[in-house]
Amino acid sequence: MSLKNKLIKVVVVEPLGEINLGSIARLCMNFGVNELRLVSPRCNHTSTEAKKMAAHGKMFLENAPIFPNLLEAIKDCSRVIATCGRIDHGEIPLHSSENALKWFLSSPSNNPIAIIFGREDRGLSNLELQMAQKVITLSTSKIYPSLNLSHAAAIILHQLMEYAEMPHSSYQEKISNPAYPKEFNDFIEDAKELLLEIGFLHKHTAQARMTKIKKLLHKAEVSSEEISLIRGIVRQMRWFSKTKKN
Repeated sequence: MSLKNKLIKVVVVEPLGEINLGSIARLCMNFGVNELRLVSPRCNHTSTEAKKMAAHGKMFLENAPIFPNLLEAIKDCSRVIATCGRIDHGEIPLHSSENALKWFLSSPSNNPIAIIFGREDRGLSNLELQMAQKVITLSTSKIYPSLNLSHAAAIILHQLMEYAEMPHSSYQEKISNPAYPKEFNDFIEDAKELLLEIGFLHKHTAQARMTKIKKLLHKAEVSSEEISLIRGIVRQMRWFSKTKKN
């Protein structure tokens, strides 16, 4: 399998350093990434420094689409992996990079797929991590576990290429098509409103309990059709509840 056959999007959330961003653009060129996407950049991604660091990958900086938030940046992606340096996520399960990247590559269609990298200074929030179907972290020394953003990107993209070059039979193809992040998020918001209305959730614990529901649904790799079915049930329940009150 070649990465050229995959529409891989590298998404960087609120990048702070122009040199780091230039390095990531260069990595996109090195490893056959399809597009670099930026979420609310905090630096000039087309600066001379950034382009100089990008070398032959400067086109990724020049053509990078800018998004106001992460959900908008990944809403067209059928499989999404988030990267994280922290391990204290509570209800957010972490996957090995091998497991997640092989799953990522085995996407059965030519739909866009995305790898998300967080902020240099504070990474991704828990809510942002929950937008991905799988979250991975890299093993580092406990003495100094923090990796430079572009170094983390280099390791993950190198691993991705290695797995892509393996014989197809070396890992099991996943035939599931998980729901798109926007569909999943919209359903979660609908379900949350209903569960608050009927008293199953309370405002001070709603986020923690919805995190558990997200974890369950991500584990099941629910499809767009399944999300649509469940969302229809939720909407009918809300309509019935309001009708009974009236």
